[in-house]
Amino acid sequence: MTQKATRISLRASKSFTTMQAYEIYQNIKPSIITELFQWMRDEERELYKSTVATLANDRKLRPVFIQKKSVAEQIAWMHKTLKLKSSGMIGEHLFQVYFMQGQQQLLVDFCDAMGIEHDGKGSVDGALPDTLDSDKLRAAVDSLVKTFDPQLVSLYLRVFNLQTENGWDSITEILNSDERLALSAV
Repeated sequence: MTQKATRISLRASKSFTTMQAYEIYQNIKPSIITELFQWMRDEERELYKSTVATLANDRKLRPVFIQKKSVAEQIAWMHKTLKLKSSGMIGEHLFQVYFMQGQQQLLVDFCDAMGIEHDGKGSVDGALPDTLDSDKLRAAVDSLVKTFDPQLVSLYLRVFNLQTENGWDSITEILNSDERLALSAV
């Protein structure tokens, strides 16, 4: 195999793996992340402060150093920090909180479309299904992108896909094949 063929093969196999939280932060458009942090700052002030402090401590900085920055600079710094592999768990937790509390309707609509039992707020009752029907998933995505920003839908599906060790094949497939769900750091 030539070196070029090896690179193409590696790229092709990597594109069908479940994207980790830090990789999502690296690839999603900044406006979605700004919305997430702005929501957190407005609605979950203690979580926002705790996130700044945790990320600062992980980077061996005093939190006050970050807190003195403007809000826009704080958000940019947190986004930059969450792109690091070492921040993966924190980043995934923030996504989960954002969807569970800040984007509940998206969760509810997805669970309803997929026939997944939930508490009416998108929190799944019982175990997650072992498999997800591809046809139902396509229909759910079609419905969701009519109501929500396709980047937000893509983000949700990627975060949902992290809820099992290797993700769901049907979600991974649709994330890699549906152009509306492509992450774009534009």
